[in-house]
Amino acid sequence: MYRLTTRTRAGTVTAIIVPIFIVAALALPAVASRGVIQNLFFILTMLTLAQIWNLLAGYGGLVSVGQQAFVGIGAYAMFAGVILLGWNPVLAIPLGGLAALVLAVPTAFFAFRLQGAYFAIGTWVIAEVTRLLVAQWKALGGGTGTSLPREATSSILGTDAIRALFGVREAAARDVLAYWLALALVVAVTGGIYWLLRSRLGLALAAVRDNVDAAQSVGVDTGRLRWAVFLIAAAATGLTGALIFLQTARISPGAAFAVTDWTANVIFIVVIGGIGTIEGPILGVLVFFALRSALADYGSWYLMTLGLIAVVVMLFAPKGLWGLIASRNGLHLFPVRRRLTGPKIEGGI
Repeated sequence: MYRLTTRTRAGTVTAIIVPIFIVAALALPAVASRGVIQNLFFILTMLTLAQIWNLLAGYGGLVSVGQQAFVGIGAYAMFAGVILLGWNPVLAIPLGGLAALVLAVPTAFFAFRLQGAYFAIGTWVIAEVTRLLVAQWKALGGGTGTSLPREATSSILGTDAIRALFGVREAAARDVLAYWLALALVVAVTGGIYWLLRSRLGLALAAVRDNVDAAQSVGVDTGRLRWAVFLIAAAATGLTGALIFLQTARISPGAAFAVTDWTANVIFIVVIGGIGTIEGPILGVLVFFALRSALADYGSWYLMTLGLIAVVVMLFAPKGLWGLIASRNGLHLFPVRRRLTGPKIEGGI
């Protein structure tokens, strides 16, 4: 009997290692310094944004360069929940996802009427309009921004327990809490994308990416599927933005809607790692962090170097660094491609 499967030996090993890695990551604050925790928070949040953009562009064919709109509106919604509604910052994080979801509806309504490069430019224009509108929000600092109130940051849900558990100060406890939330978010996002790609919806999404007309001809509701992916990605991006600015406790329109930080860097991570793979953004974010650490003090040379590396990778490894690795040894840690398995017959199949 023949059957379709996505299982590989490397995938089975990964399924065993990942839970162990998660448990170790949860316990890491007991032995790691505050600087290490902050660096890991940055890596985890950038990985989350990269996985989300990879879902949009790598699997859905939706090349957006306006994801900073959802990062920014998610962050501002969290700040509004704390400053205007008096909510605890942790409980206000879901407001970021909700606000991004609401913003994604009109964004998709207009952007989906554009194709290719026009779609990308359209999402960027909408992000800029959103930034300009938010800059007029005087209650949250207007164009100069604002900070979380001291009484809010000193009473963040869970920090007292962390202080007692690890014997650290309040600021370090906030970093540990943000790190744990980032870890939970990246696991949920990556696991959710992996589940989606292994389902029938994943097949439909790949069909839409490769050929919209062909997908429609076999009964795929391409419009509804693209809407669903775009809205889900926006909500997850908004949650990530809220978490990022919870950790910094300071916000401004320029920082929250920075196209370089939340879109250009994310695209760089996905492109050099390998678009259309789950492993690609993981490898890409590690390379990006290493380059950032080594070159951050060189000003404009840092950005020029990133651009040069991206160009070189696209020329000599169009499928990214992970694509280059996988093409040579067939390694797939998160396999989503279906293969036909069954008893061998004479001459093979």
